[in-house]
Amino acid sequence: MTKILLVAACAMIDPDGRILLAQRPEGKSMAGLWEFPGGKVEEGESPEETVIRELKEELGIETETSCLAPIAFASHRYEDFHLLMPLYVCRKWGGIPFGREKQKIAWVRPEHLSDYKMPPADIPLVAQLRDLL
Repeated sequence: MTKILLVAACAMIDPDGRILLAQRPEGKSMAGLWEFPGGKVEEGESPEETVIRELKEELGIETETSCLAPIAFASHRYEDFHLLMPLYVCRKWGGIPFGREKQKIAWVRPEHLSDYKMPPADIPLVAQLRDLL
């Protein structure tokens, strides 16, 4: 039986319509690939709580559940597990995002998201985001 891994991610959209991507740091699986910020849903956490926690830990920003809108999800089988990932959009947060884990970040126009090499689970979300924006 394949283990299902639940993660939650966020497409942060700035006032210019750009989306924030973060590069996976060295030492993590899929290092060097670009992704939407987020992470594993911990026991007892909702996906929204996960996004809020991860944005604070990874990017040093604060947001609230009311600022998160679910727009899509990814379902992708990797070799050792099956990933299920709801994707939220966030347009309102406090603070200026920066790589707290020394990861690079980039603000990317929707039409240029395909220029960034991403994990397989994130790729289908790119077209959905472009259509939304």
